[in-house]
Amino acid sequence: MFVLLLSVISSATWAGNTPCSGKKGGIDRCDGELFLCNDGSISASKKSCSAMYGGQNQARPQSFLQNSDGCACGTSSFCTGPRGGVYCLTPSGNKSYKRK
Repeated sequence: MFVLLLSVISSATWAGNTPCSGKKGGIDRCDGELFLCNDGSISASKKSCSAMYGGQNQARPQSFLQNSDGCACGTSSFCTGPRGGVYCLTPSGNKSYKRK
């Protein structure tokens, strides 16, 4: 019984620490080091997606734009807000900020 309880607790803890968990709907793909979530936002995880999954989406140069044209999440282009925050736009038009 103790082993079963321990496995349930550890799996719940693991699920809470995965990128794009909860309402974000899981991981869609990598954008260099960032995790792109199924809801279109970027994960705040400090883990490296390309290191975790490797493959074709290695770290790419990131361009920073002053206006919001062309900074959709998943394009490796980010906008800089008026207070210095770096973000991309989700498909629904919301800003998804990169973790510092």
